[in-house]
Amino acid sequence: MRKNSGLWLSLCLSNLVLTVSLAAATPALTTALSSPAIAQANKKENVGGSLAEQLQGKPVVVDIYASWCSACRNVAPTLSQLRQQYAGSVHFVVLDVSDRSTTNQAERRARELRLGQFFDANRSQTGMITIIDPATGNILAQHRNNPNKSVYTTVLNAAISQR
Repeated sequence: MRKNSGLWLSLCLSNLVLTVSLAAATPALTTALSSPAIAQANKKENVGGSLAEQLQGKPVVVDIYASWCSACRNVAPTLSQLRQQYAGSVHFVVLDVSDRSTTNQAERRARELRLGQFFDANRSQTGMITIIDPATGNILAQHRNNPNKSVYTTVLNAAISQR
């Protein structure tokens, strides 16, 4: 019985060391995955090419919006603050999918702005805010139901400084 007790104790201590090691690594991994620059480096998503001429020269913030969407209401104050803070420096595009009529209008507008593929892939993702480089169509950041203004300003400031 003593041999089994020693083995059992050794096994328990090994599991404890492994658990503590994993727990210590988790915040670093979570931080790395939440970083917009790292997330973009891992994803390299694109909306299908460069955006329309009228959107060139400034980062583009696309809001997939619906009047019935609680996430949209949650991020609305943040978007309002961003519009004020970045007036003239950033293009803001709202694609309203509240009902069939507004969705049809949003789809036409998305196609005019060369956001058609993006709209097709994300029309059901209400409350999603996406920041796009208009020259390349690369997605710089994408968040759903995230009212944290700093996650957007960090990416927008970096994109503006590169122009």
